[in-house]
Order: sequence, then C-alpha cells, then structure tokens
Amino acid sequence: MPEIFQYDFMIRAFVGGVLVGALAPALGVFLVLRRLALIADSLSHVALTGVAFGLLTKTFPPIAGLLATSTAAVAIETVRLKRLMPGDVALAVVLYSALAVAVVVIGLAGGFNVDLFSYLFGSILTVNNTDLWLLAALAAVVITFVVSFYPELAQSSFDTDLARVSGVRVFGVNLVLAILTGATITLSMRVVGVLLVGALIVVPVMVSLRVATGLRPAIGLAVAIGIGSSLFGLTIAFYANVAAGGAIVLTSVGILVLAMATEYVVGKVRA
Repeated sequence: MPEIFQYDFMIRAFVGGVLVGALAPALGVFLVLRRLALIADSLSHVALTGVAFGLLTKTFPPIAGLLATSTAAVAIETVRLKRLMPGDVALAVVLYSALAVAVVVIGLAGGFNVDLFSYLFGSILTVNNTDLWLLAALAAVVITFVVSFYPELAQSSFDTDLARVSGVRVFGVNLVLAILTGATITLSMRVVGVLLVGALIVVPVMVSLRVATGLRPAIGLAVAIGIGSSLFGLTIAFYANVAAGGAIVLTSVGILVLAMATEYVVGKVRA
C-alpha cells in the first residue's frame, strides 16, 4: 500500500476532495453560463466573514459561514431581480463589503491563527468526519436539485427571458443555485480554502465548455476534471508539504492551459 494511504487524515482528505471536486464544477457550469462566475468569489469572501465571526464567538465556523452566504445569496438575487444595480456591480459591492468586514473581525479576533489559516488556504490535516458528512449531505441535495430542475436550469442559463415566458421561476431557480453555491464554498473550506474554492467552481468549467459538445457532457467533463484536480493536488500537497488549495487550483489551471494550447495547435494545423 502506498505511504499516502496509510494515514487516516489523507483518506479523509481524498474523500473530501472527490466530493468538493464534483460539487463545485457541477454548480459552476450553470454559473458560468449565466455570466455569474464572480459570484463564487463574492460568496467566498462572505464565507470568510462568517468563519471569522465563528472563530471570534467560539461557535462552529461552517454554520456561521452558511448563514452568511445564504443571507448574501438572497441579497444578491433580490438586488438583481429588482434591478437596483447591475449584476456585476452588486457582486463587486458584496465582495468588497464582505472583505472589509472580515478584516475588521479578524482584527478583533487578534489576527490570523492556525484555524483561520486552514480555512483560508485549505489543510489536509484539518478535514474531519463531520466535514465529510456535511459534504455528503450537500452532494445529495445538489444532485437532487440538478436532476429535478435540469430543464429549468438549462433554459434559464441560455435565455432568461424565454425561460420566464415559458413559466420558469427564474428568481427561485437562481436563488437556490446561489444558496447551494454558498454552501459548497463554505463546506469546501477545509479542503481547498475559502480564497481558492471559487477557482475550482470556474476553471474546470472553462475547460469542459471548450471541449464538450453539449451541456450534459460539459457537466460530466467538468466534474471529472474537478475530481482529478482535487486528487492530484492533494497528492502534491502531501509529498511537497504545500497548501492543498493552491496545489488543487494550480492543477486545474494547468489543465486549462494545456487545453487552450492544444486547441491553438489544432487550429493552426487545420488552417
């Protein structure tokens, strides 16, 4: 048996990596098609604020993060629905506001500590059974949502106006999608880190949309890339003693660069 599988914490990290690698891109496909890739970063900073509050008040940080991201998701979708400001502006306002609050709360908490650092950048040593059960429960919810509302998700991703005319409750679908994205970000913090999980939501999707010929294949390929990046990145993190989140994201970015380079070369050959 390879050395890496002799440690319980690595087995937990790999299970968590598979769950995160599948969850993040599965939701990310619909976010990217909606041109809402920035919502991942916005909710990541909101989750950071929740975690900081949790550490300050000695409560369970993921719960504080879930409450924060759910509240922010409702606020973002309401602002977009009421057209109080452009969607990208609303996301930017939430991002910087959340970051400012997080900085203040971190200062009140006495600065960075080991717990906060692991939430920021991910740590294979901190993934526990509670994290895995929460991720598994979230995976069940996400699968149920995507399968049950796939037609609505697909239609509202490509043409919002047509979806509304067809009777799709676009606001409700977008709201649930945003809340589940926030939950995925919050529960993925131990594995990838709150500052980098947004990349795992977006980057594998960018690869799959370049290669796949349909929405379902794009989702499947994005999930496969997400899982592969997580497993390879965690392996690198173990042997190189680097932050798990950075290794995972760099792996996915490397796949994207390779896909773009291959596409460029193939285009030149065919020209």
